[in-house]
Amino acid sequence: MSLIVSEDLTKTYWAGEVEVKALKGLNFEIEPSTFVSFVGPSGSGKTTLLNLVGCLDKPTSGRLNVAGRDVASLGRAEGATFRGKNIGFVFQDFNLIPVLTVAENVEYPLLMVECCAAGERRERVESLLDAVGMADQRKKFPGQISGGQKQRVAVARALVGDPKLVLADEPTANLDHDTAFMVINLMKSLKEKRKTTFLFSTHDPKIVSEAEIVYTLEDGLITGLEDRRTGHV
Repeated sequence: MSLIVSEDLTKTYWAGEVEVKALKGLNFEIEPSTFVSFVGPSGSGKTTLLNLVGCLDKPTSGRLNVAGRDVASLGRAEGATFRGKNIGFVFQDFNLIPVLTVAENVEYPLLMVECCAAGERRERVESLLDAVGMADQRKKFPGQISGGQKQRVAVARALVGDPKLVLADEPTANLDHDTAFMVINLMKSLKEKRKTTFLFSTHDPKIVSEAEIVYTLEDGLITGLEDRRTGHV
């Protein structure tokens, strides 16, 4: 069963008096436990698509099913609850909360969805910090660690709720070459261990080279598909 199903998905918005057709009828399916990249130039619709899949915005038309739910039909509160239980996010700018420690940043999504008791929260946080190699930095604040360390914390935060899907928008854009590869390999390892699907919006050839499935977006349309598991292009 597919984790994500998109049928004739469109998104149109207005920039002042200009109508922008960001997505123009996307059709695709993504299976569980896959490493998927959407690539394309700026303005191709990559971030718009991630916002729709992540229940941060609603499509103009079409069908979008994520983890068995028609997310286009969810109200604001329902969408927030669904997002908290099923989807993790990794951002280009890390988006860590500066006044919280590393451990508190990782724990924060669990507090928002109120899904488990304090003891279980601690166990989950410690397990993820150990998995990303940040257990010894748990008491530090974001301003005291490097960019690569911040992104490892962000990956732990994205996975702490045991989501089916992690959305990563240009997650290596602010990292140097070696650190970017380290973060990519970390996400691949966690994908294998946790059977989580990772969906990337990226320009980074390092991510594209490691993806199992690559969709090319241009001007709001899917213009290419490469499935490296089967060799299908």
